[in-house]
Amino acid sequence: MIKKGLKVLVLAGKDKKKEGEVIELDRKNNRAKVKDINMVKKHVKTTKEKKGGIFSKESFINLSNLKLINEKNKDKKEVKK
Repeated sequence: MIKKGLKVLVLAGKDKKKEGEVIELDRKNNRAKVKDINMVKKHVKTTKEKKGGIFSKESFINLSNLKLINEKNKDKKEVKK
């Protein structure tokens, strides 16, 4: 079971074969945010309080595209498959 704070491997998409840590879960929609994975550009308008611009942030990725990594028995052959 994938939980917040665990290491995962991305199985599909533009960040395939990359590893990262789960930072947020959306169980209702079966999605998760992984640190430095699936980065998107967010355009923010300038307000009185905040300066605007283009910022990069993580977007959600489907749980079916993630695989839990066992830190104790990490095997290089498993990652290459």
